[in-house]
Amino acid sequence: MQYREDKYGNSISLLGYGCMRFTRKGNSIDFEKAEREVLTAIEQGVNYFDTAYIYPGSEECLGKILAKNQVREKVAIATKLPQYMIRNAAAIDKTFQEELQRLQTDYVDYYLMHMFTDLQEWENLKALGIESWIENHKKDGSVRNIGFSYHGDTDMFLKILDAYDWDFCQIQYNYLDENSQAGRIGLQAAAAKGIPVVIMEPLRGGKLVNMLPEEAMQIIQKNERKYTPAEWGLRWLWNQPEVTCVLSGMNSMEMVQENIRIASDVQANAFTKEDEDVIASIVKAIRANEKVGCTGCRYCMPCPKGVDIPGNFYYYNMMYIEKKSSARFAFAQNMGLRKDPGFASQCVNCGKCEQHCPQHIAIREKLAEADKELRPFLYKVGINAARKYVTKERNKKAN
Repeated sequence: MQYREDKYGNSISLLGYGCMRFTRKGNSIDFEKAEREVLTAIEQGVNYFDTAYIYPGSEECLGKILAKNQVREKVAIATKLPQYMIRNAAAIDKTFQEELQRLQTDYVDYYLMHMFTDLQEWENLKALGIESWIENHKKDGSVRNIGFSYHGDTDMFLKILDAYDWDFCQIQYNYLDENSQAGRIGLQAAAAKGIPVVIMEPLRGGKLVNMLPEEAMQIIQKNERKYTPAEWGLRWLWNQPEVTCVLSGMNSMEMVQENIRIASDVQANAFTKEDEDVIASIVKAIRANEKVGCTGCRYCMPCPKGVDIPGNFYYYNMMYIEKKSSARFAFAQNMGLRKDPGFASQCVNCGKCEQHCPQHIAIREKLAEADKELRPFLYKVGINAARKYVTKERNKKAN
């Protein structure tokens, strides 16, 4: 296993263990199976384990494995405060203490504010005293590093990045999402500030392994490297020195062994021009069914009316790369619940964006198409209802 350093020089394994996808048996986690896989990973050098308050049974399972086998001191635990559920100051510590109990520990190595999409969510926590809470818990050693996980657009990520002296952050990033969400711009901005970056969804929840089109599979199978689809995705990430740790939701011994093998011999900046071309060809094959040829370059931004043009096109394209239902859900979760969502319906047809688009996309026309498909009537009703609820909760916290 190879390691990269966190902000304070501590070694983090290139491969992190994502505990959200432990195998389930009936309504609970298959503890014996998870235990075998986790212990194998630890024995072979994995030392970063990621879980969260809302992952059903995950914190309890991880805590039990570590305590039972007396290996807590060999690993770093990352877990998350569900900031979207926090309504008052007391709830912050109540939730944290519950997590410590579940994890059977008295400290968390890496504590994240879970699933930021908007700076306002951090402002709400500040109003509840989160900054002094962090200071006190860092002082008593119960929290070693503080960070946030993120699902939103690049511009908002940069604002959150500058809003606090973060120890680390976690973003969704892979070769298909290079220019969406925080993206490469966000990755490099964090690295420039000396903030380690942990990667989630490196293989899009397995979709860059199990849902590749035939043309992409042919490219991979014919290549002399003989890498698996997963290996291409992981090596692309680790090739970038700004990436500190890549999480994998491993739930089989085969996955554990393969990922450890890759993480043990990969090197930063090792990709050749031919390797980059392979990735570009795979991406092109995946995107063949896209509706809009948007590269996420953001030359069209900012929109004077606040439309998130690349964001709308990203989820519109996702509908035809993956499942329509999953794309609409992701759109609702990651764009629809922002304070300023940037819906395509906000467009007033000024045409400013089209003057700057290098791809010469008919942006106004495509935005109308995207909005119609991403927010059909029932989804629009659901998103509007959810927005009203979230806005009400935000106002409560602000007051």
